[in-house]
Order: sequence, then structure tokens, then C-alpha cells
Amino acid sequence: MAKRINVVLPEETMQVLDRVAPKGSRSRLISDAVIYYVNARARRNVAEQLREGAMSNARRDLDLAQEWFPLEEQAWQRKRTPAAPRKK
Repeated sequence: MAKRINVVLPEETMQVLDRVAPKGSRSRLISDAVIYYVNARARRNVAEQLREGAMSNARRDLDLAQEWFPLEEQAWQRKRTPAAPRKK
């Protein structure tokens, strides 16, 4: 369902719109542009939230990695050393 609205745009924007969308297809272009803009903003917001989360947890993650490193190194060394043959 479509709904008619009145929009006021700057003259420069109207000149661009006239060049890229002939009359009759402007509504579709404006609709696509709004959807594209909203989706791009949402992606930027999610990326920013992920970045902020990573930065706020960086110290905790580093501390955890340093705490577990000796155990992981020990497990890695055990896997690399061939097991002694079992006696029957």
C-alpha cells in the first residue's frame, strides 16, 4: 500500500533527482534511497556497538588468554610428543 506525502527538497537535490529519475519513477527512487540509508545506518550502528564491546572487553580477554596460555601450551606439547607404546 502506498501513501502520498508532500516533501520539500532543496533545489540542488531536485536537480539531481531530475537527472537520475524521470517523473513517474521518483517515488521508487526515493523509497529505495530511504531504505538504503536506514539499512546503512543500522549496519554502522551494529559495527560501532561491536567495536565498543570489543574495546571494553579487551583487558578481560587478554587477562583470560594470559591465564590459560600455560595450560594450552602444555596440552600442545603433549599432542606433539608421541605417546610411549603400551605394554601388553
